[in-house]
Amino acid sequence: MIEAKPSDAMRECGIVQSSAQSLREQCRSLELPGERSLADTIIAELVAATHRVREVHDFAKGMGIAAPQIGIHRRAAVVRPPDAQAPSIVLLNPRIVSHSETEDEQYEGCLSFFDVRGLVPRPLSIMVETTTPTGQTQTTEYRNGLARLVHHEIDHLDGILYTARMRADAQPIPVEQYRQTGNSWIYNHQ
Repeated sequence: MIEAKPSDAMRECGIVQSSAQSLREQCRSLELPGERSLADTIIAELVAATHRVREVHDFAKGMGIAAPQIGIHRRAAVVRPPDAQAPSIVLLNPRIVSHSETEDEQYEGCLSFFDVRGLVPRPLSIMVETTTPTGQTQTTEYRNGLARLVHHEIDHLDGILYTARMRADAQPIPVEQYRQTGNSWIYNHQ
């Protein structure tokens, strides 16, 4: 009996896989508030995708999904913190405006190539500017594990896969080798 690969499960959930060139292209911004209806539709589709994905895999460290991962080439993403009671973070037109000099290196996975995990250095704190559906700009600080999740999704919107952030001498490892080797990410909702 041939066992299905984790990436096959993600593909069945409608997740665009890493071989698609579209994942390496910068996404177009949403014109808000003019495209609010489009933004609402994209966010609804992203949330629906998170529900499909969570039915096949439990994400102890939280998860995120960016619009290009479901075939929509616009600057929108949703991040689900590990706390099931915490609301999802909606990112419209996000951009990192500053980050801490302090970094840590943790294993990350990606729904678009779910068969491997890679050690990725990321800042422990990032300041992110987003646009609200009504067109206002807001800035939010994310720390530790949430900073990692949000940064990963913003990278998708910029056409960057996490493998591009890995040290030159580091290689992704098979998910079977990764299991239980990664440290828990620290979360701080402040």
